[in-house]
Amino acid sequence: MKDPIELVRKNILALAPYSTARDEYTGPIGVYLDANENPYDNGYNRYPDPYQKELKARISEIKGVPVKNIFIGNGSDEAIDLVYRVFCDPRIDNAVSIAPTYGMYKVAAATNDVEFREVQLRGDYSLDVDGLLGAVDKNTKVMFLCSPNNPTGNVFPVSDVERLLAGFDGIVVIDEAYVDFSEEEGWLYRLARYPNLVVLQTLSKAWGMAGLRLGLAFAREDIIALFTRVKYPYNINGVTQRIVLEQLNKDIAGQVEELNGQRRKVVEKLSENPLIRGIYPTDANFVLVKVDDPKGVYDELIRGGVIVRDRSRIKGCEGTLRITIGTPEENVKMLAILDRMAAEK
Repeated sequence: MKDPIELVRKNILALAPYSTARDEYTGPIGVYLDANENPYDNGYNRYPDPYQKELKARISEIKGVPVKNIFIGNGSDEAIDLVYRVFCDPRIDNAVSIAPTYGMYKVAAATNDVEFREVQLRGDYSLDVDGLLGAVDKNTKVMFLCSPNNPTGNVFPVSDVERLLAGFDGIVVIDEAYVDFSEEEGWLYRLARYPNLVVLQTLSKAWGMAGLRLGLAFAREDIIALFTRVKYPYNINGVTQRIVLEQLNKDIAGQVEELNGQRRKVVEKLSENPLIRGIYPTDANFVLVKVDDPKGVYDELIRGGVIVRDRSRIKGCEGTLRITIGTPEENVKMLAILDRMAAEK
C-alpha cells in the first residue's frame, strides 16, 4: 500500500498555510493589537480559535479518537471538498464512488474539475467490489463510500470494505453520517490499521445540529495536518463553537433509541399498506420504499403538509421515495395519508 502522502498534490505539499501572530506565540496575552479587530467587547469582536482546540478535546472524549486525528469542518461537505483539493490534480486525477449515493461527492468532484466514476450498486444495493476495483486506474486517487448509504439506508459488510481498503492504493473515504442510528460498529477504531482511511461523521443527524453546520473527519495525523493547512483559517465561527460545546454535553441516546423505535414502527405500518411495493433494509433514520406511482404519492403527501424525498429519477432507485423518521406525531400523520390513499384506491 502506498504512503498516502505520496498521493498528495505537489503544490499542496509546498503550500505555506495562512498564519497569524497568535499562531507564532502561545504565551499569556492581555492586549490584542495584532489582528485589526474592534477592541470593544461585544462577545463577537475577536476572531474564533482557528484550530477549535476546546471543541476537538471534547469530541476526542466522546469519540475516543486523539485530537491529532480530528478535523472539524463547516459541515461534512467541507471535508469532502478538501479531499479533492488535497489529493486530486484537476483534469488529471479521478475519483471512484458507488451509485446511488450522496450527491455531494459528485458535485465536489465537478467543482474541482476531477473526473468522477460511478459504479452501480447491485439490485439489492450491495457493493460491487470487483466493479469498484475495476474502475480504478493509475490516476485514481480517492474512493468514496457512504455507509449507512444515502439514499438506500444499508450498511456495507466489513469484509467488502476491507477488500477495497487492501486492494486500492488511494484514499478510501467512508462517510458515516448515519452511523449513530446503526447497530453495526463504525470504522473509527480501525483508523490505525488502515493508513489510507478517512472517516467522515456529522453532528447534523443524530446530534440534531444541522443548522450549525459542523462535520468531522478522522484520519492519520499527517492527513489531518494537510486538511488544516488547506482550509480557510476561521472555517468554524465562534458562536458555532460555543453552542456545539454546550450541545455535546447532552445525552442523545434517548432520542436515538426513540427514533430507531419509530423506524421499526413505521416500517411495520408501511409493510401493511398495499401502496408500498417494497421496503429496503435500513440502518439510518430514514427508509427507502418502492411504490407504483412515486410522483402521485409524493404530491398527495405534499397536499397533506408532509414532504418526503422523491428518489425515483435516480438510476437504481426507480419508483422509490425516501422517508425520514420524524416524531411519533409526524410519523402518524404521514402514515394516515398513505392509509387514506390506499383505502381510496
